[in-house]
Amino acid sequence: MNREDLILIPEELAIKKPKKELLKIINEKTFNDKVLFELASDFHDIRIIENEVGKFLHYQDTYQAGFINTDFYKGNLPYINYFLIPYLMNKEIENILLIGLGSGKIVTQFEALFDNLKSIDVVDLEENIVNIAKNYFDFNPSQKFNFILQDGLTYLRNNKKKYDLIVVDVANNDGIDLRFLSEEYFASIKKSLKKNGIFVSNMCASPDFENKKNVFFKEFFPIYKTNFKNNFVFKGNQSDKIYYKAFFNIDERVIDITNVVIISSNKEYKINRNTEKIEQLGIDIKQYLNDCYQM
Repeated sequence: MNREDLILIPEELAIKKPKKELLKIINEKTFNDKVLFELASDFHDIRIIENEVGKFLHYQDTYQAGFINTDFYKGNLPYINYFLIPYLMNKEIENILLIGLGSGKIVTQFEALFDNLKSIDVVDLEENIVNIAKNYFDFNPSQKFNFILQDGLTYLRNNKKKYDLIVVDVANNDGIDLRFLSEEYFASIKKSLKKNGIFVSNMCASPDFENKKNVFFKEFFPIYKTNFKNNFVFKGNQSDKIYYKAFFNIDERVIDITNVVIISSNKEYKINRNTEKIEQLGIDIKQYLNDCYQM
């Protein structure tokens, strides 16, 4: 397998077939979408859509970011809340690198959490993303925010700066570019991290972690274990619960694919259970911590 040229397609990682009655609900569900903005950029067909669930950034038909606004839940697409967990590992973080801006909400949350924060560098290849975040998602960047218009891998390859925290959340319309699982990529991540730095990445897998047919844990997770001594894996039970309830009023996961957020380091961190400051942001982070599956 030449990982340099392939895309990790989420649907191909499923082990179990969805229940037909639940899949029928999803397929027949319609939303009252109002298109607020459309643009064909050099890299994406961009739309900002507002409906009864919230306001969202679409690249073609894929949700890239947004804000859910329902009685059940208000906030980011829920898998992004796992990205806040490094605050419970190291409250002294000063420099953050974020690959992929989305709505910009996570930048605002990091600034609210980390008292010693000096800089948040955000790398994205979509030249319109900052203005979209400002105009449609109330993003108001501070002087700590630095935007770099560049491919994330190119930036990492050439970067000389050291970060306490690197968060990578990238996907295209088809899936995840497997360049983000290459040896060069991990070497660039480690080169860009401080000695006790924390690396967060959003991947996808079947939630059946123990199944020998689980492609992600069979083929890809060993790469993380090779490069980092300590890896916390969060299967998206809580984020899926919110997603399916908010969008479809379904109380269980339908598709056998979940966001898997991996938090890696070469320092043996513990996760502090004093979650008050994150909860002040309106996030019940304890429910997300329950999804931890340490490998």
